[in-house]
Amino acid sequence: MTAQFAVLGDIDVRMDGRPLDIGHLRQRCVLAALLVDANRTVSVDQLSDRIWGERPPQRFRSTLYSYLSRLRQALSRVEDTGVRISREPGGYQLTVDASAVDLHRFRELVAQARATEDGERATALFDQALGLWRAEAFASLDTPWFSALRETLGRERLAAELDRNDLALRQGRHGELLADLAAGAEAHPLDERLAGQLMLALYGSGRAADALGHYRRTREKLAEELGVDPGVPLQELHQRILTGDPPPASALLPAAAASQPPVPRQLPAPPAVFTGRSKELDQLTWALEASTGTGTETDTGSGQGGTVVISAIGGIGGVGKSWLAVRWAHENAHRFPDGQLYVNLRGFDPAEQPMPAPTVVRGFLDALGADPDSIPAGLDAQTALYRSLIAERHMLIVLDDARDADQVRPLLPGSPSCTVLVTSRSRLTALVATHGAQPLPLDVFGRDEAHQLMVSHLGAPRVAAEPEAVAALVEHCAGLPLALGIVAARAAAHPDFPLGVLAAELSRAADRLDALDIGDLTADLRAVFAASHRALTSPAGKLFVLLGLSPGPDISLSAAASLAALAPARVRALLAELEAAHLVRQDRPGRYRMHDLVRLYAAELAHQQPDHDVEAALTRLIDFHLHTAFAANRLLDGLNTPFQLQPEPPAAGCGPLRPADTTAAIQWFDAEHECLLAAQSLALATGRHPQVWQLAWTLICYHQGGYHLTEYLTVWRAALTAAERHGDTPVPRALAHWRFGHACALTGDYREALDHLGLALTLAERTDDTAGQAHICRTLGRVWEQHGDDERALEHALRALSLYLRLDNPIWQANQLNAVGWMHAQLGRHPQARTHCEQALRLYREHGRPVDAASTLDSLGYIAHHTGRHPQAVEYYQQALDLFREHSDSSNEADTLANLAETHQVMGHPALAREAWQQALALYQAQNRSAQAERILSYLR
Repeated sequence: MTAQFAVLGDIDVRMDGRPLDIGHLRQRCVLAALLVDANRTVSVDQLSDRIWGERPPQRFRSTLYSYLSRLRQALSRVEDTGVRISREPGGYQLTVDASAVDLHRFRELVAQARATEDGERATALFDQALGLWRAEAFASLDTPWFSALRETLGRERLAAELDRNDLALRQGRHGELLADLAAGAEAHPLDERLAGQLMLALYGSGRAADALGHYRRTREKLAEELGVDPGVPLQELHQRILTGDPPPASALLPAAAASQPPVPRQLPAPPAVFTGRSKELDQLTWALEASTGTGTETDTGSGQGGTVVISAIGGIGGVGKSWLAVRWAHENAHRFPDGQLYVNLRGFDPAEQPMPAPTVVRGFLDALGADPDSIPAGLDAQTALYRSLIAERHMLIVLDDARDADQVRPLLPGSPSCTVLVTSRSRLTALVATHGAQPLPLDVFGRDEAHQLMVSHLGAPRVAAEPEAVAALVEHCAGLPLALGIVAARAAAHPDFPLGVLAAELSRAADRLDALDIGDLTADLRAVFAASHRALTSPAGKLFVLLGLSPGPDISLSAAASLAALAPARVRALLAELEAAHLVRQDRPGRYRMHDLVRLYAAELAHQQPDHDVEAALTRLIDFHLHTAFAANRLLDGLNTPFQLQPEPPAAGCGPLRPADTTAAIQWFDAEHECLLAAQSLALATGRHPQVWQLAWTLICYHQGGYHLTEYLTVWRAALTAAERHGDTPVPRALAHWRFGHACALTGDYREALDHLGLALTLAERTDDTAGQAHICRTLGRVWEQHGDDERALEHALRALSLYLRLDNPIWQANQLNAVGWMHAQLGRHPQARTHCEQALRLYREHGRPVDAASTLDSLGYIAHHTGRHPQAVEYYQQALDLFREHSDSSNEADTLANLAETHQVMGHPALAREAWQQALALYQAQNRSAQAERILSYLR
């Protein structure tokens, strides 16, 4: 049993020569889409694009699955031949003997014909290949993808016909070629190779005048449409016929062969190991297919308007831009039967200067077979000749490692038949804007791709044997393919060495770039990054170095401006230059991030700067975070905060922000949280002890309101360390013990909490700090409540209240009246509880902000609930919720929702109760409050 698949005409499937019914036209379209990439996986999105273009049906996936199911059923009759459609990771694959598909058979026969030196055999192979064509490819399919592919295959067919014609002319078959050559010349009047073939056939058939007439018409057409004269080989052939002294026909044929432009195949070898990038490979293919016949009209000096497909692959040095470009070029070489030009422009070469455009153009002219004696002087004239030679030729031009758009422009073709692939560490924004280039930014590998690259280099058994070491190697390389390749090469060079040894070497950040140096400038990460750094303007280069000092995962525009002591507008322009060079990335508007290995290189450069410059920059950066956080916290905590922080004025050149309101303050804390933690760690490491505990203080409201308990504990542990190193200064030490004790209590370590709160109280008593004693006693009351001893909690709450009453601060007094009322409520003493809480509410309304009363409203709701006044409880709870939500206090919001749900349940409103419990559960789970979440779940079951 044999199965044959045909797409070079109508879609047709035959089994042992008999037609096989494969369904309606759209179903045949699915089969054709799979046949084109036989034995390769085609994604669902690709299939959708090929079958429906930009207008897929609303439920295209279910429709597609239906077509595939029917095709499987239809093809089940030829399963014995190995034909099957299978579901693969990422899409579907049609498994079939490639020689059974006329498209792939055609390409194979053409390749064999071009490879053989036997003229008779080559002619037979070309005839066999061309005989497979029954009509235009995919004759009945009209989607954009198939239309574009039809044009590509038409060009491949024409190239094969021209090669066959050369052989036939060499064999003296002039007369039998005339009709086909005349039709071909009419269809392609600018093809000089075809024109020369027709002239030879006419002359060989005794029609010299007609040959001269065709030359005249070709010359006029070239001048009219391209502004050029025929090439030297065609002129020489014309001259020989014109003089009436031509050599015998057999001797003329080598000259005809010379008139054919050479087919350059300049692509370097593809990477031996290539992993991932399937999405990017598909994007490059899509850009080519989608742009056929559409797109932006470009003018590159050829005098001919049209669509030149240009894809610009951008990314950081070492991310694999060249590998991707070369891999795609090899996979798609068949789309460019007239050849592929390649040049390494050395835009960021660590050892060489960028290649000048005249050198590149001259190299291309040589590759295209231009007569050295006829090459004009001057770049403009040479560029015009270069564009003339590739006009209407279906070629790929790969411009690797471009410095900028100016280096690329002279090399762009004017003919829409050519495709250009550019790689660069620069963004080439100008090329996108002026020539319609399709940008393709290339990111580092994800964990899975990086792991697969290690497997490809080292083999699955070795990788599986040391999973922890491999995970560490992947992490240290931060997804950069060049770094991963260097590590894999080192490991492969020592197959008996444990991978853990290399992982340990890379674990030391200070030595990591040394460990990734293998002595080759093209693969030395320092050299790669240095080349990018050298290409920057001086101000941008200085900013790049300073960014190496920034300790956070990213940096805001305002923080970078303070770091550099420059105006934000100036820094924005410099960051744009760094972003264009792929040295920073703007993940979110106004926030910039460096790749880990780039950051290491920038940090190396930064620490080579004078010490006073480094210290000044670090001071400005820390001051920016401290003073902006101070301003933001005042909006959240108000003027009656339990401790008044008075930081030193910010350093010269530092420009802190002032958030406009509480919403802006919370948004700023959300965006800068990780950077604030990193700034505090930097302050501790560099001996800036006051800033350590001051930064911790600015985060109290944000940490407690958002229930960031782990971070709350961390910053106050650092603050305690700084306070103890700062010397015998009791106020910072008392503050640090107090807040660290509170953090311990919130995380469940009550013994540690009571120890530190006791030390804090002793320090406050030693200095007669009444306010400090009151604050600490207030916290002790909360801790004993959390510990389950309500009587002792009330005892400390009452002591705190007596201390607050000695101070002239009604808000502090209101806070503690609420605390005492709450503890009375916990002990079932509801009249005393209501009295204290109502006093607190009165003070808040007379002296405070609306939000200050939120906790007291919650307390009053609790008291009302437990005294049977449920409608009033709901009212209190709802008022408290509105205030907590207004100020993003999600911790207290969750507790109040849980209380409100219980009241609704008692009132016989189960739907409202369930809604409130579900909202509380979501908040508890987000805050990792497992005990509270489990309690709520028990109500919802």
